[in-house]
Amino acid sequence: MNSTAAQIIVSIIPIVGIVMGSLIIFFYLLWNYKLKVEMIKKGIYNKTNFDIDTFSLLSGLLIFFVGLMLVLFFLIKDGFSYGVLSGLIPSAVGLSLLLFFIIRHKTKKS
Repeated sequence: MNSTAAQIIVSIIPIVGIVMGSLIIFFYLLWNYKLKVEMIKKGIYNKTNFDIDTFSLLSGLLIFFVGLMLVLFFLIKDGFSYGVLSGLIPSAVGLSLLLFFIIRHKTKKS
């Protein structure tokens, strides 16, 4: 019942999504850059400080627990298979961000 036209359309959907998402990100970065250049020219630009500690804690917690839930889901669904890697990789990234936060927090105290 799957026609070739339906298969082609289904295979094109992710490509279009990636291209459109890339265009949105590109134009956001371009317009944000132009805005900052104009603000610098007019002398009204105030640089905002980026809080790396809060960013690493928040993103580390979010990514770690999303990865953990993916690991649990794929373990229940398929058992121990290659699908578990789709949860282990974000868990490792989230854990590394949390370790970065802990190490940075300890070095700031001393």
